[in-house]
Amino acid sequence: MNDTDTPDHAPGTDPVTEAFFALHHDLPRQGPGSDATTRRLLEMVGPLPECPRVLDAGCGPGRSTLLLAEEAGAHVTAVDLYQPFLDGLTAEAARRGLGDQVTVVNCSMDRLPVPDHSFDVIWAEGSVYAIGFDVALRAWRRLLAPGGVLVVTEIEWTVPNPAAPARAYWDAAYPLRTHAANTDAAQAAGYRLRAHWPLPESDWWDEYCTPLTQRLARADPQQPGMPEALAAHRTEIGMRREHGSDYHYAAYILRPHDTTENGTMTTWTARPETADDIPAVRDILLAAFPTAAEADIVDALRADPKAWIDGLSMVTAASDSTPAGYALLTRCHVDGQPALALAPCAVLPSAQRAGAGSAAIRAALAAARAAGENLVVVLGHADYYPRFGFTPASRFGIRAPFDVPDEAMMAMALDGTRPVPAGTIQYPVAFGV
Repeated sequence: MNDTDTPDHAPGTDPVTEAFFALHHDLPRQGPGSDATTRRLLEMVGPLPECPRVLDAGCGPGRSTLLLAEEAGAHVTAVDLYQPFLDGLTAEAARRGLGDQVTVVNCSMDRLPVPDHSFDVIWAEGSVYAIGFDVALRAWRRLLAPGGVLVVTEIEWTVPNPAAPARAYWDAAYPLRTHAANTDAAQAAGYRLRAHWPLPESDWWDEYCTPLTQRLARADPQQPGMPEALAAHRTEIGMRREHGSDYHYAAYILRPHDTTENGTMTTWTARPETADDIPAVRDILLAAFPTAAEADIVDALRADPKAWIDGLSMVTAASDSTPAGYALLTRCHVDGQPALALAPCAVLPSAQRAGAGSAAIRAALAAARAAGENLVVVLGHADYYPRFGFTPASRFGIRAPFDVPDEAMMAMALDGTRPVPAGTIQYPVAFGV
C-alpha cells in the first residue's frame, strides 16, 4: 500500500518515494479494491441526492472517482498529493465525457480548503491509512452535509492474537485495531455505524498484489531508491501471502450524528404546506430576508391560479412540527413552454446550516418529478444550487428576461430523456419582471 496522500511530505522529496511511485505508475489500483466492491458499497449506501457532491479522498489514479461520476451521476472532487495521478484522471475523465463532473485538487486530504457541509458523500477506498482512521474521522465530519455519509475502507485485525510476524510488521507500518475498536473510535468521533463489510480476498490480488508483483520483476534495481522500495513491497506481499488470514480490509459506512449546537438530535421532515402553515411560512421569509418583498411575493403567488401548483410549496420541520425551512416551485414558462421556477427558498436563522433548506428543496424537486414536471430554473448562488443538479441555464439555451451573471441563472431537467425548451424565461406576474 503506497502512501499516495500523506500530510507530512509530498511525492518527489526523496529517491525512495520516487521509486515507490515509479513502481505504482499505471497500475490498476494503489491498494486492495475492485470496481465490483465500489459498486457494492454504493449499493449499500442507499439512495443519494440527485447529482450527489462526492469527495474522493486520496483518489490515486481515480478508479472510484470515474465510477462514481459515471454510474452515480456524482460531481466528484478528487483529492491527492501526487499530481501525475490527478493529471491522468483529468485526461481520462475528459475522454469519457465526464470532465464537467470531476474536479481534481492537489492537497492533503485532511486539510481541504472547502466550507463546512460541502459534500453529500465522502469516499475513501484504501487511502485512509495515509493520515490515520481517527484523524480522517475528525477532519471529514465537518465536510459532510446533513444526512451525508462517509464510506471508508480500513485495514484491521481479524483475530485477537495475530501471528508475531504480522503483529511486528503492522505495528511498525500502521498499527491495526479490531473491528470493535474501530467502531468505538467512529462512535467517539460522532458517527453511527450503518454497515461493515470485509472486502473479498480477490480485492487484494487481482488488481493490486498480482500486478504489483509483475511490476517488481521488471523494475530496475539500479534506480536510486529502488532497492528499498522493492524490499518494502516484497515484504508487504509476502506478509499477505503468509499471514493474510490475520487481517483484512473492511468497509465502514458511517453517518454523523446530526446535532444542533446544544447537542440535541435534529431530523428534518419535509411536507407540502397546509393552510395552517401559511403564517409560519411568512415568518420564515420575514426572518430570512431583509425586507418583506419575498413574503409578499409568496402571498401573491398563492392567489394566482396560473402560477400556484398545490403540493409544490414545501416546508421542513423538526420534531415539534414547527416549520423551519421553505422552498417553493411555481409555474413559469420558457419560450411559451411550461416550466417551474424555484423561488424563494428560506430558512429560519436559528436553523441555518443544519440542512433544513436543503431538505425542503430536495422534497420540492422530488414532488415535481413525481408530478411529471421536467424543467426547473433558479436564480441563485452558483456554489449552492449545483449540489441539487442545477447547471448554468445557458447550456440549455435558456436565458433570463434581465441581465444576470451566467453562472447565477441555472436550470435542470428532472427527466433527462425529455426535451427541454430553449428561450427566455417568463416568470409569474408576482415576480414583477
